[in-house]
Amino acid sequence: MSKRREKGKKSDVCQRIVETAEQLFYSDGVRSVGIDRIIAEAAVAKMSLYNHFASKDDLILAVLKFREEKFDAMFEPLLAKHVVVGKDRIAAFFAALKDWFQTPGFRGCMFINSYAELADAEHEGLSLRRSTNCDSFQPAIGKRFHGLRRLAWVPSRKIALRSDVVLE
Repeated sequence: MSKRREKGKKSDVCQRIVETAEQLFYSDGVRSVGIDRIIAEAAVAKMSLYNHFASKDDLILAVLKFREEKFDAMFEPLLAKHVVVGKDRIAAFFAALKDWFQTPGFRGCMFINSYAELADAEHEGLSLRRSTNCDSFQPAIGKRFHGLRRLAWVPSRKIALRSDVVLE
């Protein structure tokens, strides 16, 4: 087997681990899902998992990055769908959120859920929020909302500050 094929195979295994962990973490929580369950459901060897992730914390971080990319890919078309039907951008934004909330298996925001479960502000899994490589976990919703807010009339600074608190 060529090195290129082996490298591609590793990527497939890594992706399967991340996708399996993402599903389990979202449905059952990051604390209640153990490495052994992820290994069993991803149908990989324990060594394969540890070849890609040094710890569960590293896997949590990879899953949260994956989830953010997945969310961005899901939310943009929802938003565009509502803009196309003639809603203004703010109404389309909230209509897209409603669509997301009504998806089967919806359990809230994975980032907020993980943040609450991890409870340690210094936990590596939460480092993405403070990372210079990523603005925060809020780009998917927060950036869109703040961009829309600039387009709309905001009656007072007090309301604008409250929206920031909600998004934090």
